[in-house]
Amino acid sequence: MKHCARVAGHCGRCEGELPFDFTMAFQPIVDLAAARVTTYEALVRGPNGESAWSVLSQVTEELLYRFDQACRVRAIEMASELGMQEKLSINFLPNAVYEPSACIQATLEVSERVGWPTEKIVFEFTETERVSDQAHLKHIIDSYRSMGFTTALDDFGNGYANLDLLTVLEPDKLKVDRELVMGCDRDPRRQALLHAVRGLATELDLQVIAEGVETREEALWLGRAGLTRQQGYFYARPAVASLGEDLTPRLRELREALTAETARSRVD
Repeated sequence: MKHCARVAGHCGRCEGELPFDFTMAFQPIVDLAAARVTTYEALVRGPNGESAWSVLSQVTEELLYRFDQACRVRAIEMASELGMQEKLSINFLPNAVYEPSACIQATLEVSERVGWPTEKIVFEFTETERVSDQAHLKHIIDSYRSMGFTTALDDFGNGYANLDLLTVLEPDKLKVDRELVMGCDRDPRRQALLHAVRGLATELDLQVIAEGVETREEALWLGRAGLTRQQGYFYARPAVASLGEDLTPRLRELREALTAETARSRVD
């Protein structure tokens, strides 16, 4: 781990203009039990709505820290401008954080400037490669929690983001990858795994979010299994510079359907 580059309140790695522009799209995370949107995840997009890859492909190693900071600032600014009342989930790059207390300063400054409470920020992290310094990642998560932020382990069940991380890390939320969710309404093996994940999360006091929900059948099966916090195209695609349509009518209808199914099962 190299030394932190922040000196006298300024950081040579993180500050300065990026050589490209970008914006944010927002995708809702819902809770069927409450029939409401609880959180919006901020996802990077090109300035005219181009794919995330069109932006990420321009992020060199030298720009990594600056880009990570810029995404946080842009997400909070836009959430405030859009009048978001729900929590805001921001992806962060663990390798772009040298010292949490120093690297969080831009986030704290923009939050104070726009009046965004730190307790309404969720930091998501994911590892597509094995974490080489779990102690450092744990230090980041613990530091963020002490500052009032919430953290979420993304893509659980895909790649290296698996049980080995949970032996060391203590995130607040667990986001189950689409690979485990797809077709769960008709796949007994996925159903068994999802039941196991829910049980594990209960034991570890983790909130579970099922990602990649694309059909009504998946949504309802997950709801019956107690996995009521969900995210995916079934509800909404990421909306560029927008919070998208009002999902309240659809969520209420789904909650009523779940309630009716539960009532029928008790009679049977």
